Amino acid sequence: MDLEALEFHIRSSMHSVGGMLLERLINSDGGDYRGRTLRSEEGQMFEFKEYRGKDVLSVLGPVTVQRAYYYDQDCGEGFCPKDAALDIAETSFSPGVRRIMARVGAYRPFGLGHEDIKEMAGIEVDPKAIERIAHQLGEQVEEFYQEEGNRLRSGKIVPLRSIRTMYLCMDGTGVPMVKAETANRKGKGEQGQAKTREAKLGCIFTQTTVDEKGYPKRDGDSTSYVGAIETTEAFGNRIYPEALRRGLERAQKVCVIGDAAPWIWNIAEEHFYGAIQIIDLYHARQHYWTAARAALGSHPKRLKQWTERRRKELDEGKVEDVIKAIQRLAVSTSEQKEILEGESVYFEKNKDRMRYAEFRRQGLFVGSGVVEAGCRTVIGQRLKQSGMHWTLKGANNIIALRCCILSDRWEDFWELRASA
Repeated sequence: MDLEALEFHIRSSMHSVGGMLLERLINSDGGDYRGRTLRSEEGQMFEFKEYRGKDVLSVLGPVTVQRAYYYDQDCGEGFCPKDAALDIAETSFSPGVRRIMARVGAYRPFGLGHEDIKEMAGIEVDPKAIERIAHQLGEQVEEFYQEEGNRLRSGKIVPLRSIRTMYLCMDGTGVPMVKAETANRKGKGEQGQAKTREAKLGCIFTQTTVDEKGYPKRDGDSTSYVGAIETTEAFGNRIYPEALRRGLERAQKVCVIGDAAPWIWNIAEEHFYGAIQIIDLYHARQHYWTAARAALGSHPKRLKQWTERRRKELDEGKVEDVIKAIQRLAVSTSEQKEILEGESVYFEKNKDRMRYAEFRRQGLFVGSGVVEAGCRTVIGQRLKQSGMHWTLKGANNIIALRCCILSDRWEDFWELRASA
């Protein structure tokens, strides 16, 4: 017995039977006839003309939907009310198939996604259709987030759960773009031409306990993501309502973690004033290493000893000692001097965000590993594959889809969509 062949044969037969049953069910209303005339919300009067069939691909295979067609002679427009009721207006794919297509498009290159759908769902769709549907639903997910954000800001949604500690981590990562999206933008490409645009990603998670050694433990399944290629102002207005949804106003303690990018701390000051601000420890360590390499790069033994002392000082939150140590380094070129001055200013500017001993005493995270992993998972794994180049709109649609799915909000989105 070839079990695999038998499995797929029975699935195909069940789809065939299920498709016939589905077709009978959706046509049991006689075509959704609603009388001789219908008045639209705008006051237009539509008159019943005929019944029209529409071929639709469902998760059970092709079905034909019978619908009553209404026409307005004056404006020359017509429509089938049943299309809106079944969510098949202006599409030949059922909601179930579109859901599958969008999810596959969020995870896989469009050119390969149709193979996955055929293998796993037993239905065939065109790669271009997957791309089109993924972008359409990405736009709808963005609308879902915007509408929810408006309700949260107005106080119409109030989270009831109290939170011990909430973390807001932010970072940016480059997304390869088509040439039109990087025109006149400075970058590291040929002749200083940019080839990427920065996608901003924010992740929010909570912490309730510490482990037996006193290290913080992230609450399981507590991470949610927001992201887009957009301005700092727009991103601030994106992450703030998500923080409200997660219980910002009921959090006992709020922490913002990031690298030294000014846009992160501008958002922290505007939207999360009073939150504990923490520079990622590993990012901070890179900066005293930069100073060490500039001054001691030719003396490996001294470099190792010097950086080890700085590591201990920084872990203890003694940022002033790190600054003094950098300032005491001897240099012989203007380039070396410029590097040391820049690193000294960096530590001076961010010293209050580097009190790591105090942060650890409070049982807080001091690293931004969650958002850095998020940049790889949410954005890198899908949008930065070999040969990919995106439009701004296309990239943001896929980022919205992936944030929704990876934040475990996919069902919330579909429930709201169904109710609408």
